Amino acid sequence: MERRELLKTVAYGALGATTAGVVAGCNRAAQTNAPTTTADASLPTIEWQMATSWPVSLDTIYGGAKTIADRVAAMTGGKFKIVPRAAGELAPPLEVLNVVSQGAVQCGHTAAYYYVGRSPFTAFGTSVPFGLTAQQQNAWLYEGGGLKLLQELYAKKFGLIQFPAGNSGTQMGGWFRKEISTPSDLQGLKMRIPGLGGQVMGRLGVTVQNLPGGEIFQALQTGAIDAAEWVGPYDDEKLGLNRVAKFYYYPGWWEPGSTFEVQVNLNEWKKLPVVYQEIFKSAAYEANTTMLARYDALNNEALQRLLKSGVQLRPYSDEIMAAAEKAAFELYDEFAAKDADFKTVYDEWKAFRDRIYAWNNRNQSSYERFVYSKLKS
Repeated sequence: MERRELLKTVAYGALGATTAGVVAGCNRAAQTNAPTTTADASLPTIEWQMATSWPVSLDTIYGGAKTIADRVAAMTGGKFKIVPRAAGELAPPLEVLNVVSQGAVQCGHTAAYYYVGRSPFTAFGTSVPFGLTAQQQNAWLYEGGGLKLLQELYAKKFGLIQFPAGNSGTQMGGWFRKEISTPSDLQGLKMRIPGLGGQVMGRLGVTVQNLPGGEIFQALQTGAIDAAEWVGPYDDEKLGLNRVAKFYYYPGWWEPGSTFEVQVNLNEWKKLPVVYQEIFKSAAYEANTTMLARYDALNNEALQRLLKSGVQLRPYSDEIMAAAEKAAFELYDEFAAKDADFKTVYDEWKAFRDRIYAWNNRNQSSYERFVYSKLKS
């Protein structure tokens, strides 16, 4: 059965004879407005630990992990419990994939592009420079074959299965301690930026560092770095980045629609009853949708507060954008020439990108160009 059909099955509580308890739970929920739960006494009681890459203070991104835990518990009547842990409790923030792959913890919530050093194809699980918006990324993952392709590679390379579990939307272009106007202004800057975006910046002369979110403020404050990107106004304000850098650039061309994912050790996944697997998938799907909605709802108000605090908003120049785009696709071609896994994903992704760009340019973007042209800023 196709994954989307299985998700529909769980959503309507009709997994067949083996999940009759879900059906009963749905009927009761309709009458009482209580959370849908499994009532099958034969299903096991399980507790998992979930490592994350996020401090609890970043409630929207950490909220992706919490949504999964809350929904799984609600839909299983508390029989399947997942305990999210803040960054550093179970694993260093940038080592979540590694500890889940090793079986040290059952699952983790992280960003796949933190692990491009192990395999560069992982970047496609999050976002790549001049790639897909959140809407386009979801289309590729769920309906364009992207998730199936990545899951096959994750199983082979890492012994994991992963699911989209959050999206930030198009991110901002980062905080700088000085203005930048041309590619030459980037030469010699020390910048926190992960993934393939960092490698592109490296080609433009930037010295790149990959720091977890909780370390960015201090690194900027002490001058260990000159610039940094995180997510967008809501999170960046929480981290206090406006207090240590004045110039705020946009757009985040390296992350036009960043997916965060929940990764599960494959051996642990296979131990779960099918009904628990399907509930977990549905919970991850909800986390993916909810996080994007939250960021879209919260970011503009946060941006207005940042501007009132004295932040100077700047667009990247066309010259920098063009240089970055050229460097990005040169990088992809080089990876594709030497890494079979990267080429497998890139070829499929690039073909989908071309198709969906053509469609969105025809319908959605034409609408947006008209209505946004009427805005003052």
